[in-house]
Amino acid sequence: MMKTAIAVTLVASAAGLKSKRVSEVWTAEEDAAHGVIRGASHVVSPLPQDNLGASDLPDEFTWCDKDGVNYCTMSRNQHLPQYCGSCWAHGAISSLGDRIKIARGGKGIDINLSVQHMLNCGTAGSCYGGSVEGPFQWIHSISKNTGSGISYETSNPYMACSSDSQEGFCGKADWKCNDMNVARTCSTFTSSGGACKGLSHYPNATVAEYGAVSGADNMAKEIYARGPISCGIDASYILEYTGGVATDRGDGVDHVVSVVGWGQENGSPYWIVRNSWGEFWGEMGYLRVAKGNNALKLESQCAWAVPGAFTETNFPCYEGGENC
Repeated sequence: MMKTAIAVTLVASAAGLKSKRVSEVWTAEEDAAHGVIRGASHVVSPLPQDNLGASDLPDEFTWCDKDGVNYCTMSRNQHLPQYCGSCWAHGAISSLGDRIKIARGGKGIDINLSVQHMLNCGTAGSCYGGSVEGPFQWIHSISKNTGSGISYETSNPYMACSSDSQEGFCGKADWKCNDMNVARTCSTFTSSGGACKGLSHYPNATVAEYGAVSGADNMAKEIYARGPISCGIDASYILEYTGGVATDRGDGVDHVVSVVGWGQENGSPYWIVRNSWGEFWGEMGYLRVAKGNNALKLESQCAWAVPGAFTETNFPCYEGGENC
């Protein structure tokens, strides 16, 4: 994938200009150039925004603690093992993983989906940024065309690399889309005759429906009825966030997060937002953003997906994958 032009914003602090914030979200023109159709949808089920009223929504709600059950999947750090601007993939993958956990009633071992598969093979972005809506469109496309969706983390772990990145060890390996970079395993040490190979059978998750949503009311209805969503945000104001409710208006979308619910503080509502900068940042990897006035532009560009089929019982491959 060709490296896309990126916007750079200087970030100010009390000590003066100290760092550069690189936008990780494509413009509308870049979306179109990569085949992403903003506002596109594949809808089969009734939309929550058409069927729920404001009175149907509680004052506080989060999928991370719904009736004593945590339906939120793992927090991640997109910047390790080296810097990668893949927030667009993390936001989408996290919210889709949550919805799979919701579909399973919170039971069983968590299914964590492969961000690296999307970086290797997806058409929605790279380590140099990507699309808010594109990830779900891509997973739906491969789901429809191949019958298989995005692979699980255990057969393609996150390496924070894409084919256009030279950061860290990225330039020393092949990140192009091939069998090895979709799902793989290795048998033993090469000195003992071992080898790594791509797998023809691998656990995966598909997308049955997808769409875009914006505005606090419609976002809340979608989250409450079906699960977390991914949203664009202005990250320039949260680089040094250490807690509390962020209320800055924001200037534009340059980052992607997932929104898992909402709450109240002193009568003022806020969104509960999962970031992908690790649990050392913010409130254990989360932040709270004022709800209802498009603070940090969080309510302007969001996307959702409904899971289709996902692997519960695998095709049993041998340790070295010889039969796969």
